[in-house]
Amino acid sequence: MSISQQAFLRDAMRRLNLTRDVFATRIGVKRRALDTWLLPEGSQEFRAMPEVVERFVSEIVQNSALLEKYTQSAQVGPLRERISVNGKHQLLSVDQFTRESVEDLFRVADLMQPVARRQKVSRVLEGAVLGNLFFEASTRTRVSFGSAFCRLGGSVCDTTGFTFSSMAKGESIYDTSRVMSGYVDAMVIRHPDKGSVAEFAQATNIPVVNGGDGPGEHPSQALLDLYTILTEFSRLGKLLDGAHIAMVGDLKYGRTVHSLIKLLALYKGIKFTLISPPGLEMPDYIIEQASRNDNVIEQKSSLAEGLTGADVIYATRVQKERFAHEESEGYTPEFQISRATIDAHCGPDTIVMHPLPRDSRPGANDLSTDLNDDPRLAIFRQTDNGIPIRMAIFAVLLGVEGLVQHSMRDVTWKHPSHIGPDDSIFHGLD
Repeated sequence: MSISQQAFLRDAMRRLNLTRDVFATRIGVKRRALDTWLLPEGSQEFRAMPEVVERFVSEIVQNSALLEKYTQSAQVGPLRERISVNGKHQLLSVDQFTRESVEDLFRVADLMQPVARRQKVSRVLEGAVLGNLFFEASTRTRVSFGSAFCRLGGSVCDTTGFTFSSMAKGESIYDTSRVMSGYVDAMVIRHPDKGSVAEFAQATNIPVVNGGDGPGEHPSQALLDLYTILTEFSRLGKLLDGAHIAMVGDLKYGRTVHSLIKLLALYKGIKFTLISPPGLEMPDYIIEQASRNDNVIEQKSSLAEGLTGADVIYATRVQKERFAHEESEGYTPEFQISRATIDAHCGPDTIVMHPLPRDSRPGANDLSTDLNDDPRLAIFRQTDNGIPIRMAIFAVLLGVEGLVQHSMRDVTWKHPSHIGPDDSIFHGLD
């Protein structure tokens, strides 16, 4: 590049008529990464931008069609209107999102980080009540949604399992939803039957969030997964466009991968390697949708064939509770992702993810615990990101995202710099 990196990027932003925040969002990087690229080259904090960024930005400013696309103003209207379902402010599927609206939601999540990371307090949802209706076993997702709502000042009413529900007495989904709507201001629903959350949503006008509907979708999990990937890539100086994503495990019943691959398909030039035991392959309709934007999909049946060169490995647990006629009882030892496997086939910057829970019992052959102190393992950073993402979802659906930043005040309690004793040095709370 004949001109300095700083001059190149500033000229690009001027041609595109974009602020730093919007420019960073449009090229798929974090604002803090862009800031280091824009510093003078003699600065101690200066970082060289990846070559792929230079190529991508050059392509935009030199192509009139792309230039017109990227200089278009942001979509008009509040985010909650742009992702609404039949005029209702609900989150049922990742299909509600475009790349632009996803990145808008992630900007809201970035604003939530000081509250999520226990540095600030906000009370913008004070007086609001969340109904956490989980008709299927859950600890992590249920508590995560409840914590996110509470951190914005709201309160939570929980119910878990069919045994303690009036639906065990024969009450319809419609009646349950309508009755609960009179008690709470928003609902999160988890149900074992695909499509059931949409039935709940039809019976109410209050915000409804799909917390997982059987083998269908888990949109908030996919959003936090994508947010995690973008955050990790920003730290590593990578772009998501053109990345290699390996998805491993039960891809037939793993609803997290169904939602995530559809979100990732909003980006371009991604190579998806799908690795699963026989009989647990990704459904064809999901593969068809993920093939857009020049993405490449290849299916493999062994780790050795598919992990080489992967930027992200997304492992999943065998969903035995959803099996119909499958004979598979689990993974063979050759299918387990361990430190030795990662060292053999991947580089030092590979990110290893898992939606959890992972089955750590002997013989389960799920994601190995010998990766726990490896900085490539992102599963706990992944779960931590569930709080700002779910805070952002509630703030957007309830229309208060513009109030959060001005409502913050310092916390009054002391918190540790790292939540877990084995957390990586770049994962501190401060």
